[in-house]
Amino acid sequence: MDMKLAIAPPNMLARMVLMALLVLSVSEVDAAPSLSHMVQNELGEQVSLSEFKGKVVYVDFWSSWCGPCRKSFPWMNQMHAKYQQQGLAVVAINLDVELPLALSFLKDFPADFAVRYDPDSEVARLFALKGMPSSFIFNRQGELVQQHTGFNLNKLEQYEQELVDLLQPK
Repeated sequence: MDMKLAIAPPNMLARMVLMALLVLSVSEVDAAPSLSHMVQNELGEQVSLSEFKGKVVYVDFWSSWCGPCRKSFPWMNQMHAKYQQQGLAVVAINLDVELPLALSFLKDFPADFAVRYDPDSEVARLFALKGMPSSFIFNRQGELVQQHTGFNLNKLEQYEQELVDLLQPK
């Protein structure tokens, strides 16, 4: 009996590995997204997202290759400038493995808000991202109240209203 080993084509093999990693990462999600997770600051030091405790926090995951991220950064700058005095914190978490890619992006699309880094995607796995960019909105009590996948220019009023509603004194 002539037995031949079937090997998947390289692109199929890459897809299979990626799917396996996604399954493993989803199975690791045992904690709900929260502001207690650790990420890196611009110096590579571990910092907690809890530094934004008591604020309405807009957490945005992005990468340098993400086209819609190029549209979201100007909007996040606007929201930061408009609402930071009312208690809004915008935090963009970069997922690039290579820091120079993120820094190049930031030269073209500067951020006036906090930028953090998750090069190993540890926090991104806990947030179970479904696409890029992915945003998560936390109320002042640190509870996740809204999330969005992608960035749709037709929904800018909706996105802003969600923030305004949370920023209102109760």
